[in-house]
Amino acid sequence: MDEKLMKRLAKDPNGLMTYEYIANNINNVDSIMPDLVENIIQVDKTGQFVVSTARYLHAIDAEKYTLCIDKLVKAAITRDREHVYLGDLAVALWGPDFRENARELSETDDNFRRIYKRLYPVGI
Repeated sequence: MDEKLMKRLAKDPNGLMTYEYIANNINNVDSIMPDLVENIIQVDKTGQFVVSTARYLHAIDAEKYTLCIDKLVKAAITRDREHVYLGDLAVALWGPDFRENARELSETDDNFRRIYKRLYPVGI
C-alpha cells in the first residue's frame, strides 16, 4: 500500500476513514484490499466498520472478496462484544431466514456457528 495512504489510514480513529476509502475506490483497491482489511481490523475497536466492510464486500462480490470477508467476519465476532452488529451481518451474509437454516449452516460454516452462538446462546 502507498506509504502516505497507509500513514493516513493508520490514524483512522474508528474505521470510518478506511471504510469510506474502500467504498469510494472499490474499482481500484483490489491489490491493496488485504492491507485495507488489516487496517480496519486494527483501528475498529467496536466492530461497527469491520461488519460494514464485510457486508459491503459481500454485496459487491462475495466470491471475489471471500478471503477478506472471512477475515472481517472473524474479527467482527471478537470485536462486537455487545452483539450490536452481528445480527445485521448474519442477515447480510446468510439471508433474512438464516434462523430457519441454522442447523445446516452451523454444520457447514464455522463463522455462522460462532455468530449464531453469540446471538442465541441457548442454541438451535
